Amino acid sequence: MDTVITPERIELPPGAVLKLLGDWQNYQVLSQQLGDRSSPRIKYRPGEILLMAPLPEHGRDASLLADIAKVLLDRLEQRYDSFTPITMNLPEISGIEPDYCFYIENWRAVVGKKRMDWQSAPPDLAIEIDVTSYTNINDYLPSRVPEVWILKSNRLLIYRLLLESYVLTESSYFPNVREIVQQCLQIANEQTTSEIISWLKNFLRGQQ
Repeated sequence: MDTVITPERIELPPGAVLKLLGDWQNYQVLSQQLGDRSSPRIKYRPGEILLMAPLPEHGRDASLLADIAKVLLDRLEQRYDSFTPITMNLPEISGIEPDYCFYIENWRAVVGKKRMDWQSAPPDLAIEIDVTSYTNINDYLPSRVPEVWILKSNRLLIYRLLLESYVLTESSYFPNVREIVQQCLQIANEQTTSEIISWLKNFLRGQQ
């Protein structure tokens, strides 16, 4: 597949990343042109627009990490809301599309709502799968998401917002989640997602 960017079509081959110079208005036009399509993904940073066409592994890994988070939240008997796909826009400043996001401590802020105010109520946790070097943790600074997971090269990177920057650390919600994710990824080489989640539930029951 060739890369095609016209007023009528936007097509990128799987795994491709394209950077364009543009302002917020250009980003809005491209976003409207893409509509509800899941590919290509689109991101806005001041002065530039990035387009990325995910590879098949992108979707599977995003689903797996979200399922792991849900199992752990259920284990903790924690209320939450989760969303995908989702676009977080701060006009003239930022436009990002996390693969998954969770409201955990702030679940009350989104119950029953169809539209979100990202500036006053960002999600507590965002998940990104990065197989194309498309993700930059600083893209989340304008929205001040407290915790961001980035899966890169089969390694889970956990960032937490401290003051005005993100630092690599442990999750504030799930003890030992990096080790759990690593074990699940190893199982993923030979088993289905449903088998991985069954293993995780059995593993957690054994920790009681």
